[in-house]
Amino acid sequence: MSNKNSLSSIALQKFKSNFWGVFSIAIIGVIGLIAIFAYFVAPDASKNANQMHLSIHSKSPGFEVLMLTIPSDIESDQNVLSQLFFGEENTDTEIPIETYAVVDNTLQYTEYTSDGLVGLVKQIDLDQFPNSDYKQYIGHRNFIFGTDKYGRDYLSRILIGSRISFFIGFIAVFISLIVGLIMGSLAGYYGGKIDAFIMWVINITWSIPTLLLVIAITLALGKGFWQVFIAVGLTMWVEVARVVRGQIISAKEMQYVTAARALGYNDYRIITKHILPNILGPLIVISAANFAAAILIESGLSFLGIGAQPPMASWGAMIKDHYNYIILGKPYLALIPGICIMVLVMAFMLIGNALRDALDVKA
Repeated sequence: MSNKNSLSSIALQKFKSNFWGVFSIAIIGVIGLIAIFAYFVAPDASKNANQMHLSIHSKSPGFEVLMLTIPSDIESDQNVLSQLFFGEENTDTEIPIETYAVVDNTLQYTEYTSDGLVGLVKQIDLDQFPNSDYKQYIGHRNFIFGTDKYGRDYLSRILIGSRISFFIGFIAVFISLIVGLIMGSLAGYYGGKIDAFIMWVINITWSIPTLLLVIAITLALGKGFWQVFIAVGLTMWVEVARVVRGQIISAKEMQYVTAARALGYNDYRIITKHILPNILGPLIVISAANFAAAILIESGLSFLGIGAQPPMASWGAMIKDHYNYIILGKPYLALIPGICIMVLVMAFMLIGNALRDALDVKA
């Protein structure tokens, strides 16, 4: 049989012909690149995009202001990799201003205020700027998505917040696959008391509401970034285990497994080398669905305040901080992260549907 007529090639061709599957992969690819290089594309590249300017809080998209940057004497020895993963260690001071003028070797500026109020007039010596060149430290700053209630650049928070929602899918699915494969393989292959015990554990875990179980694990491990990832992964292994168990129960009676036993192969090799490669189809489909579920669970946890902790950017936490703005005339502060979550979850669900159709041999 030629490679073009192999089952994997046929499945790939069917997947390529599915517009929504290919479109979803493109969306996930773009979001993945943004998540990796968030600090290189975000207007505010400081750690967690946490530059606060309370005088310009809750401004509408497209807001523009004159920004004065006062350089710091502290020199940073941060390398490129550190900037990529953790953001810049920005020690400069940024001040939104309305007007400025140079008087007697000092820079006098009026701080920005809203609601028609008059800002404070302050001054700073020109000597604080390298070579007294103050002009390169004053410029217009445009906030494409506006600012949040703390005056932080909302676009930067959205871009950096994509990291948690995107990578929690990978880590949670990875954890669930490891636990689910081990438990499901043992239950399905050996049966008997081992199967009865594992199914008892699965049924107990299955009976507990997912969000409640995640909250319990999170509180046991503590609040934090990695604790959420682990907690979500430890609650999603049940579905994987049930699928693997059912597939192995069917596969272990096949002729190729009988032949492997006759050749004297041990159980570990039969399971890992012969059975699992033949049941990858259902696992791939359920993993895509688990990606979407993990994103929703993390968003729910962050909304409840037990997910990613401030000042870390998270789409769920951003909805929590601004959901009351829906009735205060600025609904976009909650809608933008909500739409981002919806797009990412929908993309994974569409990929799952496309993979299910492509891997369906009967079709």
